[in-house]
Amino acid sequence: HAVYDTQGNFRCYEGTVVDVTERHRYEEQLEFQATHDVLTGLPNRNLLQDRLHQAIGLASRAGAKVALAFVDLDNFKVINDTLGHATGDLLLVAVAGRLVACLRETDTVARYGGDEFVLILMGQPGLSDIARTLERIQETVADPVVIGEHRLHVRASIGISVYPDDGEDLNLLLRH
Repeated sequence: HAVYDTQGNFRCYEGTVVDVTERHRYEEQLEFQATHDVLTGLPNRNLLQDRLHQAIGLASRAGAKVALAFVDLDNFKVINDTLGHATGDLLLVAVAGRLVACLRETDTVARYGGDEFVLILMGQPGLSDIARTLERIQETVADPVVIGEHRLHVRASIGISVYPDDGEDLNLLLRH
């Protein structure tokens, strides 16, 4: 604020400077934690819902389709139970990285929970293109993952639904 002398003449400005960098970092961290899975860093269910709404909106305007793929790791529980949760967590992180690497920037990979992931595939011209993408994902996930002295083999089961053919919201699309 401005400071004036007794005659009303301007003398200077006076104020307080506060560095809010740390507060902004903390707020960004809270926002990230609210929308992302802590283990994998992938979008969580909340962000998945938002991304699906955006994808459906874009597809609706363009008259396009959106594929929603539900990926479940086969026999993950056996690995988790026999080798421990730390090994299971490292396996989930490795699989998450592989899923992201298989898709384009316009697609979304989200961790739905446990050993379940959901993929939003945008702009796929047809079902055969979607099938090829999912086959590539299954092959990539099936490649062995080396964690410590263990060479782990895991496969993925994938279910798929397509907007608008199978529904128009996440809950309906996940049921198909």
